[in-house]
Amino acid sequence: MNEFVEQFLLESRELVEQATADLLAIEENPGDIDRLDSAFRGFHTLKGSAGIVDFAAMAKAAHVAEDVLAKVRSGKTIISRELISHCLSCLDLILQWLDAMQIDGEIPDKAEVEAEEMIARFNAGSTPVTPPMVSHDGTATGGSGSFSAAAISLLQSQIALLQEKGAENFVGRLVSAGRVAVNLLRSSGQMAEITDIERTAGAAAAAEDSAPLILALNKLLPAAALPESIITTDAAARVLRVDVERIDALVKLTGELTIAKNAVGYAARLAQANSDPQALAALLKNQHAILGRHIEELQRAVLTIRVLPMRQVFNRFPKLVREIGEQLGKPAKLVTEGDDTEADKVVVESLFEPLLHVIRNALDHGVEMAKERVAGAKPPVATISLRASRSDDVVLVEVQDDGRGIDIQKVRTLAVARGVAEPETIAQMTDDEVADLVFAPGFSTAATVTGLSGRGVGMNVVRSSVERLGGSARISSKPGLGMTVTLRLPFSVMMTPVMTVEAAGQVFGLPLDQVVETALLPREQISSIGQGQAFVLRDRTIPLVNLAASLGRAWDGQAPQDVKIVVISIAGQLSGLEVDGFGDRLDVMLKPMDGILHGMPGVSGTSLLGDGSVLVVLDLPDLLQ
Repeated sequence: MNEFVEQFLLESRELVEQATADLLAIEENPGDIDRLDSAFRGFHTLKGSAGIVDFAAMAKAAHVAEDVLAKVRSGKTIISRELISHCLSCLDLILQWLDAMQIDGEIPDKAEVEAEEMIARFNAGSTPVTPPMVSHDGTATGGSGSFSAAAISLLQSQIALLQEKGAENFVGRLVSAGRVAVNLLRSSGQMAEITDIERTAGAAAAAEDSAPLILALNKLLPAAALPESIITTDAAARVLRVDVERIDALVKLTGELTIAKNAVGYAARLAQANSDPQALAALLKNQHAILGRHIEELQRAVLTIRVLPMRQVFNRFPKLVREIGEQLGKPAKLVTEGDDTEADKVVVESLFEPLLHVIRNALDHGVEMAKERVAGAKPPVATISLRASRSDDVVLVEVQDDGRGIDIQKVRTLAVARGVAEPETIAQMTDDEVADLVFAPGFSTAATVTGLSGRGVGMNVVRSSVERLGGSARISSKPGLGMTVTLRLPFSVMMTPVMTVEAAGQVFGLPLDQVVETALLPREQISSIGQGQAFVLRDRTIPLVNLAASLGRAWDGQAPQDVKIVVISIAGQLSGLEVDGFGDRLDVMLKPMDGILHGMPGVSGTSLLGDGSVLVVLDLPDLLQ
């Protein structure tokens, strides 16, 4: 793809994002002339940009929306919910085209037909063109046919399989997923889409690239089902807009590092000339300190280039809240705060899926129906608040709703009924600890499974996703007033603090954010429980795992009398790792496993130690699952 097309895609996405925000603001306040003008300019610019790259279909679609907004500006047409929905659907269509172009840089084949359909609907004043929805009976409607709720879970599972990088028999998975989709289309009578899916699946298998097929399968799913199988495109990841001052800071640092390099070269020449060892040692120590400061400055400078504002992810939710609220019959609006808070781009881009699950959970389970809200002296329109703030190297993201809150007693009852914990344990839990069970795998308070929720997966995904970033998730609730989910995240994942340990003669790294403490216990205090082991620490029984054994590296020496234990926390549960020795605390830059080692279970990545040896950093949740 040439740079010209990449720039077109980047700028078009920004225009779609801004126009979407403008339209939602106009719906809230029809008298906002500034937002109306901004939305009009957005469609006008999209039309012009499309013309520059000879994308006639996109120009036509943008023009029809621009024309409608022009009539509103002149007073010939009034703002209505239907008009807003038409314009939002036009933006959705444009975004689909941009996603397709991102793959191969080519204008989509069906764009002209889709543009004419969009124009016809605008001109006919028909039902708003919205993504397919899931009806209350669990049937997805839209397109030329419909999918049952079971078919939607099935399609989502195919997409999830295709998103597993480095999976065994990957081409076979591509072919199989294509066949499943074709069979589902045929059984639901959607014959028109079969040819496209077959062609896309064949091309994906030939290229061993799942992205085109994932995109095609996502288009088959109803809007409410998409969150379970979000496709993350690289559109935003390919290009970053950077303040020139940050580039200048890097240039300055390059000069400083060059000076430091020359000083080290001078020290090397002195060493070759057999200079005074003490003077040489003092010189090297001084230059090492200078080099260390410059590297720290370089790390900070690079971080400032990699950061993105939270608005990059926050701006994707107002429209989703509107659509999900409409589907559930619960009108809702999104309020954001602190969207200029910055964090590492990896953190920001990874937040969409967990936030989507939290917001969907709030709307489906927390927010009451409009009549119930009015009866409880609440506004009929629910409010979802999305806030971000930063303190030093920690970023806090909160999702708060003004719904009914968590029914703690119901959670206690269901937790016992579904075997999440023993009755005695549940009875001793505080309300906050009970509320935390919402994150447990498979736990749900929903009575039935719908296309939106009820499988007990979403909130567990939230915690797992956040912990993979080195963060944590907690929940608080006020009966009758709503609940708040707080995500605590690192500002950056570029540098990973680790603790080194030794096991079976090799040094490994443990992510420091998962390390609670270290302990040294006599071996007689280790108890056997079934086939496992455990120990008691401050009146709490903790399972113990031998790290060397879990890695398949059994120690053949004599077991020491004292057991060295690293206590770790994963998903709120404590475990102990028996190791042969404790090491140091290090900040490392992880290199992901690639080549034949790509996808190796239990390993997060590698880094080099000062002596040139390789440090393997372990993925503890994966290793101990």
